[in-house]
Amino acid sequence: MNFGQLLRELRLEAKMTQKQLATQIGITKSVVSYYELHENFPPVPILVKLSAIFHVSTDYLLGLEKGRSLDVSGLTEREETAVIRMVEILSKKKQQCGNVE
Repeated sequence: MNFGQLLRELRLEAKMTQKQLATQIGITKSVVSYYELHENFPPVPILVKLSAIFHVSTDYLLGLEKGRSLDVSGLTEREETAVIRMVEILSKKKQQCGNVE
């Protein structure tokens, strides 16, 4: 998946329009469209803003990291443990079902 496809997927997953995303990062809707069409690539400061908005690493946006990370800062140790356990349970369930979505 290229950067444009990934950006579009993240934006739709967040239920955002191109205009809403553009406003959040201080660019125009047409620039977001160019990114999604893979006609242009964002500079580093925009990549950093996108990673913060979608709670993913810049490496994930660049396709260097396969899995998504989860920001658990602000959670108590008990809450963090519960989140980690839930992810483990869901991962095992998905593996048992043969990765069918």
